[in-house]
Amino acid sequence: MRKHVFADGTSGSMATVTGLARLTPPRIPLIARATRTKTKEARKREAVDVTWIPGTKDREIERTKQAGGPSQQPRPVGIIDAAARDLNPSYFAGVMATGIVSIAAKLSGMETIGWALFRLNAVFFGILCFLTLIRVARHFPRIVQDFTSHARGAGFFTLVPATCVLGAQFMVFLEGSALGTRYGLLLWIAGILLWLLLMYTFIPVMTVQHVSSTLETGINGAWLLAVVATQGISVLGASVAPLLPWEDGIQFLNLAMFLAGCMLYVMIITLIFYRLTFLGLTPEMFTPPYWINMGAVAITTLAGSTLILNASHWAFFQEILPFLKGFTLFFWAIGTWWIPVLVVVFGWRHLYKRVPLRYDPQYWGMVFPLGMYTVCTYKLTAAIGLPFLATIPHVFVYFALIAWAATFLGLLHRVANSVYVSYLTPAPSRK
Repeated sequence: MRKHVFADGTSGSMATVTGLARLTPPRIPLIARATRTKTKEARKREAVDVTWIPGTKDREIERTKQAGGPSQQPRPVGIIDAAARDLNPSYFAGVMATGIVSIAAKLSGMETIGWALFRLNAVFFGILCFLTLIRVARHFPRIVQDFTSHARGAGFFTLVPATCVLGAQFMVFLEGSALGTRYGLLLWIAGILLWLLLMYTFIPVMTVQHVSSTLETGINGAWLLAVVATQGISVLGASVAPLLPWEDGIQFLNLAMFLAGCMLYVMIITLIFYRLTFLGLTPEMFTPPYWINMGAVAITTLAGSTLILNASHWAFFQEILPFLKGFTLFFWAIGTWWIPVLVVVFGWRHLYKRVPLRYDPQYWGMVFPLGMYTVCTYKLTAAIGLPFLATIPHVFVYFALIAWAATFLGLLHRVANSVYVSYLTPAPSRK
């Protein structure tokens, strides 16, 4: 019988070796043993944690932790923390859109819809502020990463117009009440502080940072949120000024912000128009924030119309009234010119190029211009005395409401799906 010599110098028959081989389980890699018995659905429900395993020669190994394991947060806390961590900077555009559509509905005689959206917007604003505070406290590096990005950083400007639009809602729906005046004033002051923080941080950071970006990838319609933020201060300030003892100074501030917003629009839209027409545009690149091309001039029109309507409150407004009327009408005409262009390119993107129409928080940046164009046309009609223009907002308000409803349903579907996957899906049992 053949003998086999072992590593320690002893010998044995081949039958013995064969028997030992049968008793010895085959070597299975660590990861294969951990995941062999798991189903595909179970693996999808597990979060991947990259860690180091001793004895792997410094290779990065993916280990999986069961959902709801002892080292993880409780599920409700984890959902909130994840929502704060991944909060898109432009989500406050939802507050902007809901607020301005609410005011448009009220001006169109839809009081019930307007009040419902006002209450909903107050809740929406509170939730986003809560998530933002958590993000600042727990995920500040992500905020820095977003803020220093040419493509995403401008989204933080939504904080300012969202605050001002909510303040305008309090002034409109609670007109004449102490509560409406108090909240309107507080939100206006908060808007100014946010504007100062963002404007004089974002622009310098974009100027001095070492990581540069090309015009093709670095600029988009979201940059015009700087214009929207500036004009939002002017619009709400015009409502607040008559209620304060230093009205002349506030009216001067409103005029200065209006003119500064006009200057910002001229500068930024020049770069955007060049980018759109000369650098090529794929369907995926034409994102909803490009609708702010129109929304920025719409809120500029609203700011100018509000100053015209307040001309009796400050003598200097009377001296420059012809200039204000001409300049305001100029920006309204630009906004009206943009609408067919944006509709055609939107149809090219989704109908001709068949880009799926799925929910994205950036779509709030499309709803806001529709609502703002409705409101600014109402105010322009009253400011320059052209009643035949009133037909436009009476029709346009329905487009704004339809767009808001579609985007809101998309948001509800996204939230419901996230809750189901993260919270209601049962965790795989451990054996």
